[in-house]
Amino acid sequence: MDDTKPISLEQMRAFVAAGSSAEFQVEDRAEKYACVERTLRHLDYPRLGRADKGLVKQYLSKLTGLGRAQLTRLIGGYAAKGSVTVAPYQRRKFPARYTEADIRLLAYVDQAHGTLSGPATRRILQREYREYHIQAYQRLAQISSAQIYRFRKTAEYRKRHTSYQPTRPTPIPIGERRKPDPNGRPGYLRIDTVHQGDREGVKGLYHINAVDQVMQWQVVGATPHISEAWLLPVLEAMLEQFPFRIRGFHSDNGSEFINYQVSGLLNKLLIEQTKSRPRHSGDNALVESKNGAVIRKHLGWTHIASQHAEAVNQFHRQHLNPYLNFHRPCGIAELRTLARGKIKRVYRQWETPWDILRGLPDWETSLRTDINAEALQTQASAHSDTDAAISMQQAKRDLFRQLGRCSA
Repeated sequence: MDDTKPISLEQMRAFVAAGSSAEFQVEDRAEKYACVERTLRHLDYPRLGRADKGLVKQYLSKLTGLGRAQLTRLIGGYAAKGSVTVAPYQRRKFPARYTEADIRLLAYVDQAHGTLSGPATRRILQREYREYHIQAYQRLAQISSAQIYRFRKTAEYRKRHTSYQPTRPTPIPIGERRKPDPNGRPGYLRIDTVHQGDREGVKGLYHINAVDQVMQWQVVGATPHISEAWLLPVLEAMLEQFPFRIRGFHSDNGSEFINYQVSGLLNKLLIEQTKSRPRHSGDNALVESKNGAVIRKHLGWTHIASQHAEAVNQFHRQHLNPYLNFHRPCGIAELRTLARGKIKRVYRQWETPWDILRGLPDWETSLRTDINAEALQTQASAHSDTDAAISMQQAKRDLFRQLGRCSA
């Protein structure tokens, strides 16, 4: 049927009465609207009577396939404007707060820090803008932890951006079986060993991980073996890396720490030695959580031969330890007592160990006599968090390349 030719009301009435199933040949919406406009203009629709207007609606509905409600809207628009036009589609959407550049920057930060938890990453983004005044982090400084996790699932983010061995107990009566009570004072260490895998029956090196209970100040070392002759020099060098006086030394019941040589070293330094209690697996939970979140995250599970212990130890001392203590936020546990007396830990505050140390009352009095606060502040401000992470990651890649060449 050709709708471009004028048609009378009688022809329309006959078309509708015949019950024709004719369909409009053009599917384009603009062409349908043009047909409606031509018909309304030809018949001078506003001057028609009520019955004739109903007839025109029935005719146009059969001819174009448009619904009655839609035809009523189009006719109303014709009466107001004198034309039937296709309204542009306007999708309602919320204004975007973050840009693709922000997502790429988040991926850059995660790659540098090794994809920390949402709250820790959020704290780093805040510090990059508020403390180091890097303007690129202005919007990300306001981001929530939930939004960080959502961005990590986006395609833009993905474009930018993969064994713990329990130690054996020993019956040597060294150290007191109790949980340390630091009373908010620094200097109470939790310490543990992490074995870097076996290969063909040959054991790899060992990491020594020491964490302060209050501030989570962490020092990591490496030793070829955990016998006293190898362990004591590394342990003594690690204790010297803590900027405050050491008051307590808590470990599990492994023989690498519960022996007379380590006990003699601690007694010489006037350090109290304690060890975990039976059936209290949480006594050393802090350092064990750091074993996975730090050592396994950065050094992995792959076998590293014991002859590389000195190179790994230098990496820990020069790169990993400064990054952990001055640039990697840690969660500060807030203890809540529930209705039945159960204690729940809630992590709302995330700070670096250096910031936690500075937040303690009279914290400078806890420093060793050969350490001053100005030197620590200079070291903390030398690099931003992300720059320090990138430097540490580059040093780690250089270390692994060196280990690969040595192995070959």
